[in-house]
Amino acid sequence: MESISHNPRSGIYPASDDYVHAIEVRGASRMLFIAGTMGLDASGKPGATLAEQLDLIWHNIRTILASAGMTVDNIVRLTSYLRDPAYAEANAAARVAALGGRAVPTTAVVAQTLDSAWLVEIEAIAAA
Repeated sequence: MESISHNPRSGIYPASDDYVHAIEVRGASRMLFIAGTMGLDASGKPGATLAEQLDLIWHNIRTILASAGMTVDNIVRLTSYLRDPAYAEANAAARVAALGGRAVPTTAVVAQTLDSAWLVEIEAIAAA
């Protein structure tokens, strides 16, 4: 599989260092759509802090990817749902760390989660 970042330099606002406007995927034979994943431990208990929940989310995403024979390197799109806009910086830092600095198209939305203890929820698309 080949992925090609597309970041037009004119006619659109510039992308930041941790974001690309689009990724073209060529030669992929499999796509994995990961549902909104929360910062819950194996027993379903949410992490007590935003940092704990972000750690759990990325652990859970890695576990889901591994079940499909994939890694975070296969992620081509992310959407984060934040309960509070103040979580944006920590969420972005966790994403950058989890992806090893690799930029992917991403969107963050501030929304009310189904459970007030869930501070962040992340869904992903991966290709292989």
